[in-house]
Amino acid sequence: MRPSRIALTLVYWLIATSTYAQKAREMDPDAGKPVRVSSPLLIKTPGPLERLQTSPRHHEWADIDSAGGRKVHTFVAFPQVEKPATTIVVIHENRGLTDWVRGVADQLAEAGFLAVAPDLLSGTAPGGGNTPEFGSEDKAIEGIYKLPQSQATADLDAVFNYAKELPASNKVVAVGGFCWGGGQTFNYATHNPLIAAAFVFYGPAPKDEKNYENIKAPVYGFYGGKDFRITGEVPAVEKRMKQLGKMYEPIAYEGAGHAFMRLGEATNDAKDPNRKAHDQAWERLKKLLNELK
Repeated sequence: MRPSRIALTLVYWLIATSTYAQKAREMDPDAGKPVRVSSPLLIKTPGPLERLQTSPRHHEWADIDSAGGRKVHTFVAFPQVEKPATTIVVIHENRGLTDWVRGVADQLAEAGFLAVAPDLLSGTAPGGGNTPEFGSEDKAIEGIYKLPQSQATADLDAVFNYAKELPASNKVVAVGGFCWGGGQTFNYATHNPLIAAAFVFYGPAPKDEKNYENIKAPVYGFYGGKDFRITGEVPAVEKRMKQLGKMYEPIAYEGAGHAFMRLGEATNDAKDPNRKAHDQAWERLKKLLNELK
């Protein structure tokens, strides 16, 4: 075949390929876009599902009996250690028990702690389902704010007791949560005098200051410097806790916004304020957990 015919054939092939690709894009607007391998409730954060799928640590699900016949669907991440471990109940954001929260539980297990993460939306989704059955973040958020506080507290009681009795637990059980879960953590500290510590990540403090009198455990606050909706109340809370002789140690991370633990995972930019806050808060959390007796 002469060079001119070869060139002409190549041109025809390129035109045909381009035409086919264009038609494919018209038929499928999402063609060529990155494939999302995670569920719809991964909250824009890359990596959590991949972490869970490749983790060498043992994970399991438990349906924990709660008040009124409820079952609390709960994710448990076990550390690879040689003795029973300090335990932390991980309370999710207002989006429910997402892959990101389960990824946090796995990271805690990686650091040597037994992590127990309940789905406090258990049984409240359509068809009696859990967080995934809401089908979207917005629906899950709507569901969260319909939960009776008494139900959430009773569920946490059941999960706390379950966590404490696990053979892998050393019976030292702390509670920590994010956003809505941070508020639940602070509230639970006013309810259960047996918790070892409360780790409040950018969650609101209880409104009824009389309940602060019931707090026995130290409360550690992790706040965003640019999250005034939450951080703005910290000075008054700190003053009240000091008046009552309660241990409350809040830190506001400069430049960080709300949800900096989740958002900080979404970037590798070490100068990003959310990333810096995430890394500093994570080291602080591990240090405090290691100090619990």
